[in-house]
Amino acid sequence: MASKHVGHAIGIDLGTKYSCVAVWDDKNGGAKIIHNEQGNRTTPSCVAFTDSHRLVGDAAKNQAPFNPKNTIFGNNALIYIDAKRLIGRKFSDSIIQADLNLWPFKVVAGVNDKPMISVEYKGEEKLLAAEEISSMILTKMKEIAEAFLESPVKNAVITVPAYFNDSQRKATQDAGAIAGLNVMKIINEPTAAALAYGLQKRGNCFEERNVFVFDLGGGTFDVSIVTIKDDVYEVKATAGDTHLGGEDFDNRMIDFFVKDFNKKNKVDISENPRSLRRLRTACERAKMNLSFVKETTIEVDSLFQGIDFCSLMTRSKFEELNKDLFVKCMDTVEKCLADAKVDKNSVHDVVLVGGSSRIPKLQNLLQEFFLGKDLCKSINPDEAIAYGAAVQAALLAENLSIRMIQEAEMYKDDDEKFKEKVEAKIALEEYVYKMSAFMEDAKVSSKIKSSQKKNIEAAIGEGRELLDGNQQNVETADFENCLHKLRSIFDPII
Repeated sequence: MASKHVGHAIGIDLGTKYSCVAVWDDKNGGAKIIHNEQGNRTTPSCVAFTDSHRLVGDAAKNQAPFNPKNTIFGNNALIYIDAKRLIGRKFSDSIIQADLNLWPFKVVAGVNDKPMISVEYKGEEKLLAAEEISSMILTKMKEIAEAFLESPVKNAVITVPAYFNDSQRKATQDAGAIAGLNVMKIINEPTAAALAYGLQKRGNCFEERNVFVFDLGGGTFDVSIVTIKDDVYEVKATAGDTHLGGEDFDNRMIDFFVKDFNKKNKVDISENPRSLRRLRTACERAKMNLSFVKETTIEVDSLFQGIDFCSLMTRSKFEELNKDLFVKCMDTVEKCLADAKVDKNSVHDVVLVGGSSRIPKLQNLLQEFFLGKDLCKSINPDEAIAYGAAVQAALLAENLSIRMIQEAEMYKDDDEKFKEKVEAKIALEEYVYKMSAFMEDAKVSSKIKSSQKKNIEAAIGEGRELLDGNQQNVETADFENCLHKLRSIFDPII
């Protein structure tokens, strides 16, 4: 049978803070995450406008501290605006009205009450709809895929939060069309995550399994109960929060440090966008570090009026600042199970998705709630949704058949080898991330000799090169040997 869609079909996770793109790889029998021109596997969902250029992705994020008012990014707090939270809504929407005071630039009502973002570009005011901003990010992801595949890309599956209404889904589809994409399908993020998980666990899905997907990203929170049996995926219930994500945890730290800085120095930085952006960047880094260490130092040179800022943040203080938000997450978990009429004892697997799902306190709360059940960490939480979207894209393009998945169930030995390879890769990935976090912590790195630093940095580079390279010829032993080498260098020092 001829393919329904000519050419490559990609999966795009259009995230609040970061986006990710993947494509099905026939040779490896799995989806491949595509790295951008910076070598990163995720790209900031960020667009910036200067006097002469429009920047998208890493370039936009890197200049954000110097141009906050014309930078549109995936967090809505003191400086940036979230196009994903605007898309498909009316200006008069209570959610939009509640957020207006958080933004340092104008958002005005356009035709038919459509919210329009005001930016200065090439010396003139320009009004942009959320779909236009999203289309710029989608165009960037399309270009990343085309550079990797060395051919034009037209077909894509794009993911959205499960709670998106018809208007928001239509607006996302419009954004894809503006980007020059044939949007094959809009699918829910939890469904994409379940597809990624289901493909990896394909040898164990003869019997019905209830999979709980916990998706906590940069700006949105989704939980879902998905039932998997053979090749059928059924979403039984979903719940979420449009205004809960990693940025909200960042905000708590920012508020805490703004008050601390004001108290110590008798100056108010809350109205200075550039200072707040620099503080936010430091807080984001601290939040990631606290997933691996129990305390970290926040340092920003000349934060405001030439005054340097330096303070300590402990994991326990971070948990205290966000205690009510963690409770809110667990309340949503309970609601989803109640809506699905599924007892927590009937949940077979708990899958973590989204960068904020790495927070140790949340993992502990989830494990306690599900009576000590091990949490699924075999898929990278930053990449699972794009992976699943690529699987769906391949299915729609008929490059991958359900029969192929069913036949693979018979090869349990291959599945075990695949599982071991994935686990070895994840272990190396987490250790490299841990090492990087330690080295970025000034309090720790200052105690390490320069010769040792060089060895550690070289080892980190070697690990990243293995993780980001062509996986086709990489064996489980390669990941294990690299991890052993890194441990032999790093563990004695720390």
